[in-house]
Formats: sequence, C-alpha cells, structure tokens
Amino acid sequence: MSNKEQSLLFDTPGPKALKKIRIANIVAGIIFALFIVAILMRLANPPQGENQLSWELWKPAIEYEAWVDFYLPGLWMTLKASLLAIVGSIIFGLFFGLCRLLPNIVIRGISSIIVEFCRAVPVLLLMIFLWRGFAFSGIKNASYWAVVLALILYNGSVVAELVRAGVGNLPNGQREASLALGLSHYQSLTQIEMPQAVIAMMPAAVTQIVVVLKDTALGSIIMYTDLLQESRRLGSMYFNILQTLFVASIVYFFICWVLSWFAQWLPEHVKNRTAAPTEPEPVAPIAIMDPSNVNQIAVAKEVEELPHGGTPRRYHVHHRGTNASIHHWRQTRYLQGYDEHHNGLQNEENKENEEGEETNYSTHSSE
Repeated sequence: MSNKEQSLLFDTPGPKALKKIRIANIVAGIIFALFIVAILMRLANPPQGENQLSWELWKPAIEYEAWVDFYLPGLWMTLKASLLAIVGSIIFGLFFGLCRLLPNIVIRGISSIIVEFCRAVPVLLLMIFLWRGFAFSGIKNASYWAVVLALILYNGSVVAELVRAGVGNLPNGQREASLALGLSHYQSLTQIEMPQAVIAMMPAAVTQIVVVLKDTALGSIIMYTDLLQESRRLGSMYFNILQTLFVASIVYFFICWVLSWFAQWLPEHVKNRTAAPTEPEPVAPIAIMDPSNVNQIAVAKEVEELPHGGTPRRYHVHHRGTNASIHHWRQTRYLQGYDEHHNGLQNEENKENEEGEETNYSTHSSE
C-alpha cells in the first residue's frame, strides 16, 4: 500500500510519532517475551506436579504410534463429519435462503422461523438433544449423526442469511431489468440474482467452513471420537494431557490456516475466471451481417475525434473491414445518409461501366 493510500485512512505519522510507535513496539515485545518466559518457568516447576517440559512427557505425544493410533484416526473422523456437514449446510442454506426471498408469504414465514430457530439455539444443545433422540431411536452411530445434523442446521442457517444478504446487496436494477425482460420473480432469483449472490458470499461461506471444522470438537462431549477426543484418550494413557492437546491444537491450526488462505485466494480466482474481456470496438445498433457495419462504426469514430468547435465532415473517408462492402462503399454511404448529394455516385457507376466496356473490348481483341 502506497503512502497516498495510507493517508486516506489516517494521517501519516511524523518523525516524533514514528519514534513513539517504535518505542511502544519494543516495550510490547519485551512484555510479551517476559510473559512467555514466565509461562515456561511455571510449566518447568509447577507447585504440585512434575516438569511439563520433560521429554518423557512429550515423547509419547509426538511419536509414530501416537499419530497412527490416535491423531490420524481422530482427524479422519473430524474431516468425515466436517465434509458431510459442509455439503449439507450449503444445500440447506441455498434452499432456505431462496425460500426466504420468495414472494409467497407462507413459504417465506415458515422458512424464517426455521432459520431463526436454528441460529438462536446453541449448536452444543442441538448436538445433545439430537444425540439423545437418535440413541433412544436405536440409530447406529448416534453421536456421529447428531454432530453432522447439528452442524448442518446451525451453519446452514448462517449460509441462508448470507444468501439473503447477498441478494439484498445487489443493485435494484438487476431485478427490475429481469422483470422488464418478462422473467418472473422466481426466475429472476434463480437465474439472475442468486448466481451473483453466491459469488459475492463465497469468501464468507469459505470462512464458515473453518467454523464447521472447529465446532466438530464439541462432539467430544457426546462421545464422538474426533481429533479432540482421541487426543484426550492418548493423554489419559500417559498422563500428558497438556502435551497431546498441544499437538492437536497445532493440527487444528494448520487445517484452519489452509482454509483461511483458500478463503482469500478464492475471490480473486473467481473474479479472474468470470471477468469478460472488453470488446475491441463498439458494435453498431444494426444487423450483424449488414455489410455497412464497419463503415458506420468508423464514421462514428470520426465524429467523436473532431476537434473542439469543428464541423462534421461532409464526405467521409473509405473504411474497410470484414463486414464492409469494399466495391460499393460510396453507395453504402449514400444509403446511410452521410452523402446527401451522393456526389461521385454517378461517376462511380460510369467508371464501372467503362471498366466493363474495356473488359469486353480486350476480350474481342484476343479473339
């Protein structure tokens, strides 16, 4: 960002302000470093317990067997629930987001109640009630389906609001133009407004994926064997719960960082893929196969390029192109109205007659 762009947000700091900012940064860095040192010292010498920085406690948390038997299976269960919840949330959000925009007041009212209810109830409560309901019903893997369905209901309602907000932020001319073309409200929503809203909400929707991934950790409360649950199991075996949870937090951080980077990269990629190139020259408001197309465009450019105070040319130069008539351009100019007196039209016809007579004379002479 240039200095000119920075000045639009705040005044550019002077030498004294820069000196104060530098001093404040140094002081804050020192305080943060002291805070980290104090935490490490506390972990190394806790009041009641053994040294948490000991290698004997860290080794079982990072060795090969821990990853194969605990971390990777737990990570697979986390991703398994997250992927299904993401797909379901997108379907749920698009459907109810569209229903909330329909002109039918009954459908819009029912959709609003469902979306607002799913947004208002905490996702953990949804998991608990669904888990108990599935368990009483005898459904296998009750904890897994409770986690997935709770995440779909909560995050799908958020996606529905993103869809509604994306359509609401579109210019009013989009809907007015579609209605003027004869489309219905439903066709305008599905064919004109919704595609634009989906592209506009895509960064926020990808960011919501991070929320889905992190909320799967709540499933450990209802005995779902995700990454957090497996880390706790490993820590309870070796009495190093702090170390195993630290490793799990690193895994969570890495995955969420990749998704956050994807959320930043996706809008620019979509923008580059959907942006259409500019036409090299304007298309005249006449039939595309009209042979005078290029002539009319060129004449319009001549009029635009006239100096200030100049008068339009009475006779325009000969413009050629793929759609222009090269041999009868004077006649084309006359038919378009640029040559009121059609001077030279008769001369052009006489010239063509003379060329025909010369051709006939040469043919007879050769015979």
